[in-house]
Amino acid sequence: LFTSSITGPHVTSPGHGHYSATKAGINGLIRSAALEFSAYGITVNGVEPGNILTEAIQLHRGAAYIKNMEDSIPLGRLGSPRDVANAFLFLASDDASYITGTTIVVDGGQLLP
Repeated sequence: LFTSSITGPHVTSPGHGHYSATKAGINGLIRSAALEFSAYGITVNGVEPGNILTEAIQLHRGAAYIKNMEDSIPLGRLGSPRDVANAFLFLASDDASYITGTTIVVDGGQLLP
């Protein structure tokens, strides 16, 4: 299991090309590894978290940033670390045994609009 970011492979902003390229590269690695390890019955997947409400976000970004992000997310809130962990738990479970070479976007629908 790998973690990436929705910021890299799906959206970007000026001055962040290097960041986007590395995140897109991780997604390429996921697909390549999934193909290579499938012969051994091993699945390889990733999780792409969106805006997650962490202590660092609260401390360094503040309430105005958080409110602005919440307004841009269809579900109306930032994700929690638990939301991301649940995606990893699912991918590591037998329920995901036929899923390989893909990523799960955990962003509350932020990429939709």
